[in-house]
Amino acid sequence: MTGPTRVSVVLGVRGGAGVLAETLDSVLAQQGVSLELILVVDGGLDASAETEVVHYGDRLRVVHRPAEGLTRALIAGCAEAVGEYIARVDAGDRMEPGRLARQAEVLDQYPACVWTACATAVTGPEWEPLGVSCGRPAGGGEVEPLPADPALGLVCDIPHHGSVMFRRADYLAAGGYRADFYYGQDWDLWYRLAERGTYYQIPEVLYSARLFPHGISMRKWRQQRRIAECSKGAFVARRLGQDETPFLERARAIRPTARARLGEGLGRLWRGGDGAYFIGEALRRQRHPHARRYLLDSIRAAPFQVRAYVRLLQSMMEF
Repeated sequence: MTGPTRVSVVLGVRGGAGVLAETLDSVLAQQGVSLELILVVDGGLDASAETEVVHYGDRLRVVHRPAEGLTRALIAGCAEAVGEYIARVDAGDRMEPGRLARQAEVLDQYPACVWTACATAVTGPEWEPLGVSCGRPAGGGEVEPLPADPALGLVCDIPHHGSVMFRRADYLAAGGYRADFYYGQDWDLWYRLAERGTYYQIPEVLYSARLFPHGISMRKWRQQRRIAECSKGAFVARRLGQDETPFLERARAIRPTARARLGEGLGRLWRGGDGAYFIGEALRRQRHPHARRYLLDSIRAAPFQVRAYVRLLQSMMEF
């Protein structure tokens, strides 16, 4: 479509081999909305991904940055955005052709709505179905403003990061992504956006998110859980008129360090197969033939974890 840019799609990536092209194609295939695609390269691309990016030419805007992590990449990408709305997508994921138009329609229809998400199909590395993340309320619809009791938090589940679209004006007014949050930067932003208006959950599955055994969400879920507590704590403090600084300081400490990498290395013997185990167990429950492959990968990565052996044996008995 021609005319003013309605939606700026921001994608941060490092490496990108084997996962980038399908994501870019799904964005550029969007129907019914004028868009720009901003690709923020966090430190560099693999050779194959670099070749793919050149192939797209001026259909995407590429921003090169030093390797400082996803949060700073997204800050840079959103600063480049010119669209009325900003949508997210993660490398390796894909969106349905009508996703952006549907979300823009929601924001057009509900002026008090500052951000919207859609149901997300969660899949394995080869698009094996793991489940659907729907958020709340289950039926979708405009959500009320934040409850009076700050301890209740948001009245919706935290949506998948890549499935969200928000108003650029509200993003800027809320302060955008904050570099204090190296991991889980989306949770903090959703809380601050929600303080400005309402949220709309679209019940249709318009986004598919892939989980990889060695992806950030699989390897860093413990850190992300701690970040979630910091985000919630900062939100509660703001709602009570208190200083949020202690929670921001706590969040700043949750990032890659030499000590953290040492602890992670020692923990791999027991926890190194967490991602493969999670995917394998989800597939085992669905009697999917790929389940054994991931459970075996989990055993190879962390041979002292008994649970993977148990689930593998179960799968051999069940199907």
